[in-house]
Amino acid sequence: MNLPNKITVSRIFLIPVFMLFLLIDWPFGVIEFYGTELTVSNLIAALIFIIASATDWLDGYYARKLNLITNFGKFLDPLADKLLVTAALIGLVEAGVVAAWMVIVILSREFAVTGIRLVAAADGDVIAASQLAKWKTASQIVAISICLLHNVPFSALSIPLDQISIWIATILTIVSGVDYFLKSKHVLLKSK
Repeated sequence: MNLPNKITVSRIFLIPVFMLFLLIDWPFGVIEFYGTELTVSNLIAALIFIIASATDWLDGYYARKLNLITNFGKFLDPLADKLLVTAALIGLVEAGVVAAWMVIVILSREFAVTGIRLVAAADGDVIAASQLAKWKTASQIVAISICLLHNVPFSALSIPLDQISIWIATILTIVSGVDYFLKSKHVLLKSK
């Protein structure tokens, strides 16, 4: 297993650790930021999520730089991303921070796009991620990070950036999903 794939696998292994800190109320105490309380457990969960998200950039960087792009990496990298984002969103619904319908929309798009990619791959087609899809992913990571941090430090300024960012992520998810379906309709309409 090469270095980029090891980094990707480490992202997957960070998911249960992240979830332990997100969902269990550990007795580490509470930090107060200008009237907003943030448990130390949630702060640790947010840091783990941010580090795990950064490994996505890191594994891609090394795969390209060292010319270590493999089929295993092409399969595992997007899977690791989806597992991390899915775990975080479901955890945020459990915590009452994000609306369940938004998470359903986001996850439905991910399942649908993955299905189309599988159909395309079976026919030997590769459908690359568009720039819009990359913005979607970035917006999801930013939104999840802000929600995990309970909108600190923006709550001190009375700016609901957590809710604004999750709305942006949801809208970009819908738009990028429509774009993806339009660009890949040839895969769905192909008959044998």
